[in-house]
Formats: sequence, structure tokens, C-alpha cells
Amino acid sequence: MTAVLNATPDTTSGTASPTDLASSRAADPTWVAVCAATDLLPERPVAALVGAQQVAIVRTHDGQLHAVGNRDPFSGAYVLSRGIVGSVGEVPVLISPMFKQAFDLRTGQCLETSGVAVPTYAVRCDGGVVSIALGDRS
Repeated sequence: MTAVLNATPDTTSGTASPTDLASSRAADPTWVAVCAATDLLPERPVAALVGAQQVAIVRTHDGQLHAVGNRDPFSGAYVLSRGIVGSVGEVPVLISPMFKQAFDLRTGQCLETSGVAVPTYAVRCDGGVVSIALGDRS
């Protein structure tokens, strides 16, 4: 099941507005709470609207949290949150449901096509709340 979550910014941080994406790329990112940690089932991605960005959030079987852009760069569709989570060797991947390319959840790089990647986002869990940093880290 893919849940679509509308996230709200952490207003206690005193940082930039979530719609001001240019300033969100500064050294102090704006953390946006997206869901409770219990909402994320292992290997069942969910989609969240973080500011103006669609993000696919994944919890792997070992409990690691990852966040990547939800847009499949090959089809242009916002579907990666409906993809398959797995691994290629030791690399955790999210496989697109469209044309089946595998994206490294740590770097966003496509394993089959060099030079193609999806954005990755810093993600944290604090007090049972999962938050995403606005602005991609890749």
C-alpha cells in the first residue's frame, strides 16, 4: 500500500519556509515531519509531499531509513513509491515499477544506466517521528 502523506515543516527550528527551496539547500536544512515511524513497514515505500517535492520513503528490513525523489527519470511518472525494495549484493535498491531500473537508495544512482540518478534526501527518526530535510543531498 502506498500512503500519500502531506508533510508540514518543523516550525520550531526557525529555518526557511518549506516553499523556499533555494534557501533550504543551505547548511542548516529545514526538517519536515512526514509520518510516524510506525507508519513505515519494512520494504513498503510510501510517498510524501515535502514542500513542493514528492519523496518516496523506505524502511529496509534492517531498519535503515531512506528517502529519494518519487519521479522515475525514465518514464517521468511519480511512481517510485510503488516500486519494489530489495538489494543487489550489499546495495539497498528501489526498483521502478515502470521499466524496472534499480536505484541505489543511498546515492540515488541508477545501477543499469550510468549518469542517471534520482535525488536523495536526508532522513531522520527522532522520538518516533520520521522527518525529511528539504533540498536534495545528491
